[in-house]
Amino acid sequence: MSPQRTPDGPPPPPPVQKLRIQYARRGRLRYSSTRDFGRALERALRRAGVPMAYSAGFHPHPKISYANGAATGAASEAEYFEISVTERVDPDALGRALDAALPDGLDIVAVVDAEPGALADRLQASRWLLEFPGVELADLERAVEGFLAQERVEVSRMFKRGMKSYDAREPVIRAETGRSDEGCAILTMVVRHTTPAVRPDDVLSAITAATSFAPTRSPKATRLAQGIWSSETESVADPLATD
Repeated sequence: MSPQRTPDGPPPPPPVQKLRIQYARRGRLRYSSTRDFGRALERALRRAGVPMAYSAGFHPHPKISYANGAATGAASEAEYFEISVTERVDPDALGRALDAALPDGLDIVAVVDAEPGALADRLQASRWLLEFPGVELADLERAVEGFLAQERVEVSRMFKRGMKSYDAREPVIRAETGRSDEGCAILTMVVRHTTPAVRPDDVLSAITAATSFAPTRSPKATRLAQGIWSSETESVADPLATD
C-alpha cells in the first residue's frame, strides 16, 4: 500500500474571525448566478486585500459559505454569505473596500461579526415584490384572492433528479396587491423557506393554475428582505441583528 500523500509546506493560518455579509443584486446583474457572483467575489476579495482563511489540502479554497441565493433573473436587496479571515478586521472598513472592488450592481449592504449558530437557520422567510407591467390591478387582485382561497396548489419543476411536484400555496404566509409609484400593478408577498424552495415563479404558476390569470409578460421579481419570520409582528426580521 502506497503511503498517504500530504500537502507540502505548513498548514494554512487558522481563522480568527467570521463575518456575515449582506449584498444586493441590482440592475442587469440580477441575471448573474450564484456561481458568477462567487467568481466576482473571489476577485474582489483579492483586490481589497482581505486576509482570507483557506481550507487545507492539495487544492485550498477560501472559506466562503453562501446561504439561500435568489434564482438567476431575480433582483435582490437581501443576499447573504459568510467569510472567515486570519486577521481581525473592522467590518465597516472591509465592507467599503469590498464594495469598491465589486462590479456595479453587486453592492455590499452590511457587514457584521457572525453571531453563534448557522446563518441558514436565521433565513426562515423572504419578502418579495413582483411588478406586473401592463396588468390591470383589478385582474391581479382577483387572481391573488382566488389563489389565497385554495388550501393547496401544486406546481412542478425540473430538478437534477427529475421532475418534482410540490405545494406552492402553504408557504405563502401573506400576499397583498397594490400599485407602485409609477402606477404598475404589484404583488408583495412573504414566502416561508421550504424544501424544495418555493420561488416567485412557482407562486405565479400556482396563481395561474388556480385562476384564469395569465399575464403576457413575466413580472420583475425583487427580494426585498429575508430573515427570521415573526408571527407576532408579521414581519421578516433582519438576520444580521444581534439577539
